[in-house]
Amino acid sequence: MERLQEWLELLGPNVYIQAAAIALGSVVVGKLIDWIISGIVVRWARRSKTDIDDRLIAIMHRPLVVSVVLIGLALATHRLQLGEPRTWMTLAALKTIAIFVWVLFGFKFARIAVEFMSMHEDRSSLIQSRTAPLFQNIGMVVLVGGAVYFFFLAWQIDVTAWLASAGIVGIAVGFAAKDTLANLFAGVFILVDAPYNVGDFINLDGGERGRVTQIGLRSTRLLTRDDIEIIIPNAVMGNTKIINESGGPHEKERIRIKVGVAYGSDIDLVRETLMEIAGRHEEICDDPEPRVRLRAFGNSGLDFELLVWIDEPVLRGRLSDALNCEVYKEFEKRGIEIPFPKHDVYIRQMPGSSPEA
Repeated sequence: MERLQEWLELLGPNVYIQAAAIALGSVVVGKLIDWIISGIVVRWARRSKTDIDDRLIAIMHRPLVVSVVLIGLALATHRLQLGEPRTWMTLAALKTIAIFVWVLFGFKFARIAVEFMSMHEDRSSLIQSRTAPLFQNIGMVVLVGGAVYFFFLAWQIDVTAWLASAGIVGIAVGFAAKDTLANLFAGVFILVDAPYNVGDFINLDGGERGRVTQIGLRSTRLLTRDDIEIIIPNAVMGNTKIINESGGPHEKERIRIKVGVAYGSDIDLVRETLMEIAGRHEEICDDPEPRVRLRAFGNSGLDFELLVWIDEPVLRGRLSDALNCEVYKEFEKRGIEIPFPKHDVYIRQMPGSSPEA
């Protein structure tokens, strides 16, 4: 400041000329920074393999230029010596403009950063494509809160009373909306932990089964096979047992067709028949291939099981029906008996007869 004061005195004793020189100099420095960034740094950034640096430079040079100009205007205001009230109000207005400019930059930076992290899911298990909107909203809330705080500081507004009031209001809202908050936090954990995703087939403890159509911050929506939508609060989803049929290394699912044959049946013919039935359906996967297992010696017959894999869980009901129908027809055509429970009843005494009879 002393060196700047010496340079300004070379322009003469007129403070208005000195203030104008400071403002003009800040504009020149800002233009120089803009030229360096746009001309040199941009060419250097284009050599990189990603476009993340290009996008950051594109949103960064304007806040830097505006900040340099605002600093020059602040120095010019001090040089004018307008008096405490006017100087304070002018500086507060300049600080407010700076806060607004950098908050806008923060919004754009957060969007680019979250988008970049979600595109490289292998680098972060927390920020992924499904959780990107959540982190963008959190970043916006944090930036707005910080902007309000620094706005109060710029205009010398005491934030202690506001923070105390906000704490009391937060406690009251927390007690009044504890169920809503439970659903909200459960929704956040579901989005981050991802026990299921949109499009997955899941089963719940209550017997509900359907495809996940939406995962919100308050609830999860399932569409059943009856085309009925079930809306379940996330707090319930976070504390229940979930069977994800679409989970695992792939979406394929194995279905089991249980069938019994009478004792004395040709088990090789049974195996051959079941394998032929499985091979007639294109929806049944070749890898893993269908299998036939003799599971047990039942009370009325031999218990066989046909194991086949399907590409997606939605095919389970239709293919189970088709396989059961074909098994019954083929067994009847080839003379393979499907047993049913039989009980032998021994009558020790006919009603109305004497034991001697």
